[in-house]
Amino acid sequence: MAASMELDLQPLSLELLPTDPLLLILSFLDYKDLMSCCYVSRRLNQLSSHDPLWRRHCKKYWLLSEAEKSRRNKSWKAIFIDIYADLGRYIQYYATLKKAWDDLEKYLLQRCPRMISSLKESVREEDLDAVEAQIGCKLPDDYRCSFRIHNGQKLVVPGLMGSMALSNHYRSEDLLDIDTAAGGFQQRQGLKQCLPLTFCIHTGLSQYMALESVEGRNCYEIFYQCPDQMARNPSAIDMFITGSSYLEWFTTYVNNVVTGGYPIIRDQIFRYVHDKDCVATTGDITVSVSTSFLPELSSVHPPHYFFTYRIRIEMSKDALPEKACQLDSRYWRITNAKGDVEEVQGPGVVGEFPIISPGRVYEYTSCTTFATTSGYMEGYYTFHCLYYKDKFFNVTIPRFHMVCPTFKVSTARMETNHNERAMDEDEDSTDTDEYEDRRRILDIPAPSGRCPRQT
Repeated sequence: MAASMELDLQPLSLELLPTDPLLLILSFLDYKDLMSCCYVSRRLNQLSSHDPLWRRHCKKYWLLSEAEKSRRNKSWKAIFIDIYADLGRYIQYYATLKKAWDDLEKYLLQRCPRMISSLKESVREEDLDAVEAQIGCKLPDDYRCSFRIHNGQKLVVPGLMGSMALSNHYRSEDLLDIDTAAGGFQQRQGLKQCLPLTFCIHTGLSQYMALESVEGRNCYEIFYQCPDQMARNPSAIDMFITGSSYLEWFTTYVNNVVTGGYPIIRDQIFRYVHDKDCVATTGDITVSVSTSFLPELSSVHPPHYFFTYRIRIEMSKDALPEKACQLDSRYWRITNAKGDVEEVQGPGVVGEFPIISPGRVYEYTSCTTFATTSGYMEGYYTFHCLYYKDKFFNVTIPRFHMVCPTFKVSTARMETNHNERAMDEDEDSTDTDEYEDRRRILDIPAPSGRCPRQT
């Protein structure tokens, strides 16, 4: 009796639990805790090595499939340890970036197969270490992790990171491989310690990542450079911010692509943003608008923000044949962030007078500029019926907003003396002759009213 009571008074230990409930408890542990259990006791060592426990971690952290497990012909735990030995430093990023790359490849394989062939194989850890030694800066782990999956792409057209086309302007950005990026590493004033991520062979445009917190930039911030055309200092470079880290920048872009947010046009990814509410239907005709900001044609000093918009005009396929019509003219009401309004009227659109019939779609691209960081446009098209030529009617163009991304002003500009700043502020006015001269230097179209337009 005494022996029985003594046994009952022993403290409860995990090792006294039956195997099944103990395995259930272990299944809730992360890989670090599960590995630590291996050193507690012989029994926990045996149970912590139970292979199904490691299956979850292989799928969670390395996105490993059953087929890949069979190909490797090892236990789940052995596979986890093998991959961890190679990619362990990236464990917090790998699954997110690997999924983004897999989703992008799967999507493009169906819609832009030739773009897939431009992707490069992964680089080795020692290759990334060599680049760090070459440039004298540490690369962020999320960036390194992405290049352990794919080493960017070849310098080809179309570029993986999106395109944009106007009648006299074309941009297509490639995702640079690690060696090309290292070759373009900047140490000059204005772009000090900045690594190019993308490059357009037509415009020379790049997106840069700051590898150190200098010149007003946050470490690992990603941006388009924008030279200050009004500063006396050539190192005065403003920045349009596109991301706060490589992980956020890349996964956000991929999500926009694979969810259809960015349209595929002629086997290229176009970075147009479509607001689902930016649709208007008049009778059988629906008009929708997508917009995009062009940093390479914009500037902060002087204030000139360039936007392009793509308009889709579609007649319902259920419309009667006699509803066929032709576009005669357009009317625009353009409002900037200050509330200044400009009205524009003209024949046709981009020099054309499209005919719209049941089931037919007409799309065109045009552009506009603002002297403020945002603005919006709205208006209508005037059509005439083909069957009743004396019948005219208007079709509403929905209001669509255009907003430039967050930007930072160059520290070189902010460090100028008070007199220079005062003079620069005077030059910001769009009503001065000096502004017109600088507009010609920038090759910006002449203004119509207060704000230059091409509609």
